[in-house]
Amino acid sequence: MNASDGGAYGPRATYPAQRSSVSRRQWFLVLTGVVVAAGVALAVLGFQKFGSPDVSGEGTGYFITGPNTVDVQFTVSRSDPALPVSCVIRARAKDGSEVGRREVLVEAGTAPRVGVRATVHTSARPVTGEVFGCGPTVPPYLTSRDDDR
Repeated sequence: MNASDGGAYGPRATYPAQRSSVSRRQWFLVLTGVVVAAGVALAVLGFQKFGSPDVSGEGTGYFITGPNTVDVQFTVSRSDPALPVSCVIRARAKDGSEVGRREVLVEAGTAPRVGVRATVHTSARPVTGEVFGCGPTVPPYLTSRDDDR
């Protein structure tokens, strides 16, 4: 037995036989499948977290009604109009600081979009009013009586 016939010390010991193209192709297909599955899973998670929300509020206008009050007008969109929604609205001063904030209850109804107008009392002269955010969680202290203030 000599070194050229592939014994323990020949070229086959130094350079092992190549893998077949079938096993490379199988690895490629498996890895491709794993990458595609991971991409689909990330897309689903991303849509659930950042997709269209169940509740959203959009400011449509504001009216400065006095030296310490501003009326904020906004539209609430919700996927289930039978559920109440709470929104936080706020007023800002000329320097951008928040000078007033209020939570507003949007009662359950039949329309998926509803317009609301509420007054925010401020600690300084307001220059703008805006919607900070809306959500489906209504705190227990927020009732329809609070909208009268």
